[in-house]
Amino acid sequence: MYAVVKTGGKQYRVSKDDTILVEKLDAQEGELVTLSDVIMLGDGANITIGKPKVANAAVEAKVVSQTRGPKIIIFRRKRRKNHRRTQGHRQDLTLLKVTDILTSAKAPAAKKAAPAKSAADEKPAAKKAPAAKKAPAAKKAAPKKAATKSAAKKA
Repeated sequence: MYAVVKTGGKQYRVSKDDTILVEKLDAQEGELVTLSDVIMLGDGANITIGKPKVANAAVEAKVVSQTRGPKIIIFRRKRRKNHRRTQGHRQDLTLLKVTDILTSAKAPAAKKAAPAKSAADEKPAAKKAPAAKKAPAAKKAAPKKAATKSAAKKA
C-alpha cells in the first residue's frame, strides 16, 4: 500500500517504513507526526483519488531527526556594471520514517497536531504591548542635538 502526501508545498509518494526528507516540521525527535493531506491512496489495483484530499486518510510518521540541507550559493551579477552579489542558503529539513498509512476504515491512534493558540492566550500579550512604548523619550533627545548645532554655529 502507498499514499501520496502533500507537505511543505511538495508531494511525496510513501509506503510503510519509507524515510523522506521534508521541509521543517515543528516536532521533536522521536515524536509521532500525522500528515493528513493525503491526495491519493493505492493498494494494488484499488486506487483512491481525493477531491482534493482523501477523506479520513492520514499518514503517521516518526521524526528521526531535524537536519539541514546542502549549502546553496546564489550568485548574481550584471555584465559591464561591476555588480556582484553572493548569498548562501541552507534549508531546514525534517527526516521522517513512515510508520503507518491510515485509511478511512482505520481511526488515527496517534495524537493530532497541537491546537492553535486561543484568544485567551493572546490577550496578555496585547496588554503588554502599550506599556512598552517609550516614544516621548526619543522626542526629548532630538531638541538637544539641535541646540548643540546652533551653539557650534555661534562659536
